[in-house]
Parts: sequence; structure tokens; C-alpha cells
Amino acid sequence: MADSRIRFRHLQTFLEVARQGSVARAADFLHVSAPAVTKTLRELEEALGIAVVERDGRGIRVTRLGEIFLGHAGSAISALKRGVDSVRQDGAINRDPIRIGALPTVSARVMPRAMNLFLEENTGAAIKIVTGENAVLLEQLRVGALDLVVGRLAAPEHMTGFFFEHLYSEQVLFVVRAGHPLSEPGVDIFARLDEFPVLMPTRESVIRPFVDRLFITNGMTAPATEIETVSDSFGRSFMRQSNAVWIISAGVVANEIASGAFIALPVDTEETKGPVGLTMRTDTAPSPAFTILLQTIREAARHHA
Repeated sequence: MADSRIRFRHLQTFLEVARQGSVARAADFLHVSAPAVTKTLRELEEALGIAVVERDGRGIRVTRLGEIFLGHAGSAISALKRGVDSVRQDGAINRDPIRIGALPTVSARVMPRAMNLFLEENTGAAIKIVTGENAVLLEQLRVGALDLVVGRLAAPEHMTGFFFEHLYSEQVLFVVRAGHPLSEPGVDIFARLDEFPVLMPTRESVIRPFVDRLFITNGMTAPATEIETVSDSFGRSFMRQSNAVWIISAGVVANEIASGAFIALPVDTEETKGPVGLTMRTDTAPSPAFTILLQTIREAARHHA
């Protein structure tokens, strides 16, 4: 039987501290004081009989037992929100939006068409789309801040409590602007790569280990000038103003390559090819609008696969 001392505010506060990694940032988001957040966490830990968070330098991290409870807390919050929505009589306009997390490549390649298809269905449901790194999006999904993630399949240890549906596969490309020195015939790309800045996926991204292995295979440890970014808008702008090399998922730059503005260098990146799909919590109970949304994303993905 659940401890009667545990309230909604305990779960909400714990989830936000876990998401922010900081009591102060969680307090700002929840519009309460930092001491109030700390007090609420202590009440939760007293009710559970375990420590759910611990100090990590200047921040806060979730303990091993806290991670176990975190998934259940996120599910409880999501279930409560679904329950409230199911009995509301004021229509979809005032309901919380369906919250989608999407990788930059998905935001550029799949979501525009999916949204056009979804809007044609006239469900009245609101949509919120958040773009970011796969790991960050999955953590937000875990704590109930997102309802769905459209992105890469994560490592097995990060998929506990999640269900993945494969949509298509995508690989990483080495991309340069038209007329770049490395695009000349016969150039030894890896021998000259250190002459140019390289835009890299971040160290937390799913594709980074594949890219690192690719460098090692070709006799390099890392580029001499490395810029980590997940911003496709920065990447496009910087590419046009410099001789940078952009290591990026193919979907992000598909339009630029098709137009001839960017060129994919002849680097064998087959090893970086991986599944992209829908990730949901296993306890997700889709509403009719959510089900229609999934169908439109599937159709949009088939169009671009």
C-alpha cells in the first residue's frame, strides 16, 4: 500500500529536481523557494525510508534507489494528468498539449510533414515540440515532462521502462560547403582534416561513440579544432561562412545537399547508420488524438525514409 504521506507535490518536486539537477533551478521552475524544495525532498525521503538524491559537486544527482522510484513517479504524474484530461468538460483547447521530443534531424525532416497531416485531422489537440539531444529528451520522457520522443534508439541500459518502434534508419555524413578544399578529387580527407574546424555531435549524443571510433579507424584521435553542437541553425550558418566540416545526421542537411549548397564527403560512415523511431513509456495509454499523431509521424517517416 502506498505511503499516505506522499503527495503530488512530493512527486512533482522530485521529478523537477531530477530533471534540473539542481535544487535552485527546480525552485525557480516551480516558483517556490529553495528551502521549500529541500524540505519537500526530505519529507519524501522520510516517507520512503531512502535517500532519493545526493550532492554531486555543486549540483544534485538521483541515487540508485531514487532512479528506480523516478520511473514510477513519472508514470504516476502522467497517469494523473491523463485522468484529469479524461473527465474535463471544457474541450481540448484548455487541455495540456501533447509533448513531443524530437532530434534536430527529425525536427527538420519528419515533423513538418507530420504536423501538416495531423492538423488536417482537426483533433483540436495542442502540440508542443521540443528539440534536443537524445539523452536529454529520454530523461524528460522518463520523468513525465514529455509524452513521446522521436529519435535514435538508445543503449539497452537506457531503455528500461520504454518501448521503441522503428521508423527508419539514418547515418552520419561528413559535410562541407560547395567548393570546399576537401571536396576536390583525390584529397586525403583525414590527412587534411586538422586544417579545418570540425562541428561534432556532443559527447552525450547517441552517435558520438560511432564518430569517435570512425576517427580511430582512420588514424586520428580527435579533430584539432572541435566544436560540439546540436544546433542545426548554427551549423548551417557557420558552414556558409567558413571552411568547417560538419559531422551530422543526413536528414538535417538533406535539403542543402539536394540543392548543391553542401556536399557529402566520400567518407565511409556506414557504421554510424542506426535506427530512428518512436520511444514511449511502456505505461502510455494513448488518447485518440495521440494515436492519430503517431499515425501521422509514421506516414511522414515513410515519406522520408
